[in-house]
Amino acid sequence: MAVQGKKIAVYVLVVFVLYVIITDPEKAAEYVQIGFEGVSTAAQAIGDFMTWIVNGGE
Repeated sequence: MAVQGKKIAVYVLVVFVLYVIITDPEKAAEYVQIGFEGVSTAAQAIGDFMTWIVNGGE
């Protein structure tokens, strides 16, 4: 039963994403850019943290 709910949620998400892309491609591009900036910022923070650990937490 949980698998069907998961499938339905994925289908709803895909339909929503396609709807946003078709109705407002510029806004969809902004969302993608925001997402990539967030991932980039998170990766930078992890790198800074690892550097801090390697340097002995100074």
